Amino acid sequence: MAKPLTDSEKRKQISVRGIAGLGDVAEVRKSFNRHLHFTLVKDRNVATPRDYFFALAHTVRDHLVGRWIRTQQHYYERDPKRIYYLSLEFYMGRTLQNTMVNLGLQNACDEAIYQLGLDLEELEEIEEDAGLGNGGLGRLAACFLDSMATLGLAAYGYGIRYEFGIFNQKIVNGWQVEEADDWLRYGNPWEKARPEYMLPVHFYGRVEHTPDGVKWLDTQVVLAMPYDTPVPGYKNNTVNTMRLWSAKAPNDFKLQDFNVGDYIEAVLDRNLAENISRVLYPNDNFFEGKELRLKQEYFVVAATLQDIIRRFKSSKFGCRDPVRTCFDTFPDKVAIQLNDTHPALSIPELMRILVDVEKVDWDKAWEITKKTCAYTNHTVLPEALERWPVSMFEKLLPRHLDIIYAINQRHLDHVAALFPGDVDRLRRMSVIEEGDCKRINMAHLCVIGSHAVNGVARIHSEIVKQSVFKDFYELEPEKFQNKTNGITPRRWLLLCNPGLADVIVEKIGEEFLTDLSQLKKLLPLVSDEAFIRDVAKVKQENKLKFSAFLEKEYKVKINPSSMFDVHVKRIHEYKRQLLNCLHVITLYNRIKKDPAKAFVPRTVMIGGKAAPGYHMAKMIIKLVTSIGDVVNHDPVVGDRLKVIFLENYRVSLAEKVIPAADLSQQISTAGTEASGTGNMKFMLNGALTIGTMDGANVEMAEEAGVENLFIFGLRVEDVEALDRKGYNAREFYDHLPELKQAVDQISSGFFSPREPDCFKDVVNMLMHHDRFKVFADYEAYMQCQAQVDQLYRNPKEWTKKVIRNIACSGKFSSDRTITDFVSRDSCCGCFCLARDGSAAVLPWNLGQGCCPCCRPVPFCDSCHVLGYVSCCAHKGPLGPEVTSFHSAWTAGPGLGGRGEPFSALPLPEADAPGKTCLALPEGEGREQAAAFTVGLLGKSGRTTLPEASTTLHVGSGLHREALPLPPGLQCLLGKVCSRCTAYQSHWRLLFSGGKFWGCGHALATSATPCGSSVREAALP
Repeated sequence: MAKPLTDSEKRKQISVRGIAGLGDVAEVRKSFNRHLHFTLVKDRNVATPRDYFFALAHTVRDHLVGRWIRTQQHYYERDPKRIYYLSLEFYMGRTLQNTMVNLGLQNACDEAIYQLGLDLEELEEIEEDAGLGNGGLGRLAACFLDSMATLGLAAYGYGIRYEFGIFNQKIVNGWQVEEADDWLRYGNPWEKARPEYMLPVHFYGRVEHTPDGVKWLDTQVVLAMPYDTPVPGYKNNTVNTMRLWSAKAPNDFKLQDFNVGDYIEAVLDRNLAENISRVLYPNDNFFEGKELRLKQEYFVVAATLQDIIRRFKSSKFGCRDPVRTCFDTFPDKVAIQLNDTHPALSIPELMRILVDVEKVDWDKAWEITKKTCAYTNHTVLPEALERWPVSMFEKLLPRHLDIIYAINQRHLDHVAALFPGDVDRLRRMSVIEEGDCKRINMAHLCVIGSHAVNGVARIHSEIVKQSVFKDFYELEPEKFQNKTNGITPRRWLLLCNPGLADVIVEKIGEEFLTDLSQLKKLLPLVSDEAFIRDVAKVKQENKLKFSAFLEKEYKVKINPSSMFDVHVKRIHEYKRQLLNCLHVITLYNRIKKDPAKAFVPRTVMIGGKAAPGYHMAKMIIKLVTSIGDVVNHDPVVGDRLKVIFLENYRVSLAEKVIPAADLSQQISTAGTEASGTGNMKFMLNGALTIGTMDGANVEMAEEAGVENLFIFGLRVEDVEALDRKGYNAREFYDHLPELKQAVDQISSGFFSPREPDCFKDVVNMLMHHDRFKVFADYEAYMQCQAQVDQLYRNPKEWTKKVIRNIACSGKFSSDRTITDFVSRDSCCGCFCLARDGSAAVLPWNLGQGCCPCCRPVPFCDSCHVLGYVSCCAHKGPLGPEVTSFHSAWTAGPGLGGRGEPFSALPLPEADAPGKTCLALPEGEGREQAAAFTVGLLGKSGRTTLPEASTTLHVGSGLHREALPLPPGLQCLLGKVCSRCTAYQSHWRLLFSGGKFWGCGHALATSATPCGSSVREAALP
């Protein structure tokens, strides 16, 4: 069998991505030698491979520096709205290859390193992963930074520079053993310390109310030192910044100890302060509630907000003197996105700064805070939601506890006014949870203090609205949105799978790397024989390469012609690695029962880390390795079935295994996985998915067609029905002989002969305490796996489905996700008549929700869900033609033509006083509907429309511009969103002569409400 080509060897062949210029190669060689000599103080006689890596990293970084400085200068000169992405985790992985790809330097570096007698791949392997995250949440943050830079957005990532990242996992005798990840041991060539921007962060102390305001006194100070890492966009000269904070003790830390002579003890105690940024908490989807973790959360928030406000106040590059002193425009210049509840303290901290330091009135400060902050929810598992003890806050952050109490009181007063007498609702919606230990519900704080709340897949967003935050959704439905996760195609295709990227580029060009929807152009090639061969060849080369890697690193020899069945993610009961184990055991039993039968050979690879304190997850790892010990050494089985546990799964290992995978396992219980992003990476790289209708799997099935995935098992509603009925695992155990055999083997010690009772806890959980219903999906899973085997026997048909999946994966780019976020913060498609929300009309597609840039029309649940037209308003003069109001919702077919004839529905009792609704007459068409659905919101107290403008503001941020309207026309629009502009679907509401109508980019509507004609005039 031919040895697979390395990436380096493939790049030496002619590639559609271009050949390096001689000048570029010479420059790289010269810079490399200069850094080896002057930066590392080595020559070729004594330099180590690590020295060569650092010399190359500094060479590549040189190409970043000019772009980095110019990008920041551009932002200061243009003063755009800046996006601040706050996250306790950034799972960046390695930086060298990603930077070379994004700068277009890879071929030049490859050739230069080759001419120097070195191997680029070997140097790339020396780099440590920046493992500052646990899994999906941290990796999503990293993909978002890449996309924001590629889209040219003024964005910053803020987090903690953990000295020790996610632990390194070793498997010893089948058990997980954790080792510290000392990723900074040899230094980090990509970061730049910024001691000039070091900031104080306060803890403990006491609160004093004075005539000058509230004071937080006698605090303990820790300094936050920023380290900046460049984040390059893809070939666009934009380089953004990720700023990570490191904790430093001030020089006078515990000075009182010096005065009593215990100098040594006082210096040693500096570690207590610096421990804040020492280590990443290794819990994923589990809340532990340690004081050090709360310190970390406040540390990053306090330092970041000081930095944000400093930047807001300064408008000139390099200037640190405050220029802006009024905070009215703060939400127009600052957007803070909270990545889960970990940075939730941003809300009370921003309030503290505005009220206590900047002396802003409370109500104004709260308005600014809400308009500035937005919250992404990442999980529906109750054990993952943060609930901090009030007693801990009282000691550590006393002023913030006061502010949270005040926020909660105003919030509950508002709820009580809308739902008088509903005490249970007040209890459910309170930020403070009463009980033996009073706790602060951080998710509730995030929802209350944000203008937008999003889930990360459509099914997850619906669960958030209907379950986790149901009461909050009923209160403010317009706040809740969906932003389906995505991945960056630069790292997760171009970098990790250059062979597949080249095959695609040959057919459709390179545009898909920045617009992944272009992959749809591959659909006509699904049955193209040559393309099928090319895609299959790339997959086989990737499998050969990964097989060689496994043999070298794990000393395991596998059959590269077998199906690579891959299940890699954090080890957790809800992700159901146990269901995969039961399938493996059943396959093993079938082979043993009938060795002469033809089986599709499989190599099952399971990988992932278990939280150190999560006993069941560690038992699952032990079970996988124990099954592997039995299966892999059984001569009857041979190479028809192998079980490999992939030790120390991380970003750099994912980049190797994902391009080689044939089958992607995404088998969580329906309703438990928020989204997943691994599923998207496998789809993009040509693996077929076996999975439940959970997370983003649902949308993947929609995009590619459910017939092109292997979907099985209970749906969310089935799980809920089973919960109501009562899940009884024994029913399935008694009625499914193969399941019973597999469970009995685990229980009896078949896979652990030296410790027969080793897995009794696993079996006891499965039989009596399984929240995730493994047995309920076993039979459907086995049947679905049989379909996988059947299709794999037909390589051509398998590859056709692979191509269709790749072609339909365009939606799952993080570029699209970020574009959705940006569109939300300008306008999501509703007609905004006034920036302050004094008036609004309905969007054409109610399913998109309403944007936070106006106070949209409040929808009733049924109207919003079904896409009916509804408009609730104060009675007031809207113009001579609009005079009919009723104390009821008006529902009907709406602008999309769906639903029943128009009818009046009673308004909720609490909303009825002083509120009315425009009634639309039955049978009116689309134009008339657009014309009549205009109303004023009760909360604003205004009864006239805002002053019209003779210009139309198009776009947002850097791209916003004013265009003149045709003569006689005026625009009541604050702005049109960039999404609308991109899709060239400019629905606008115009005002002329007291008449209203809806229009498109040409004013083509046939009549105004009074029946007079409207001349057609093209908008600029």
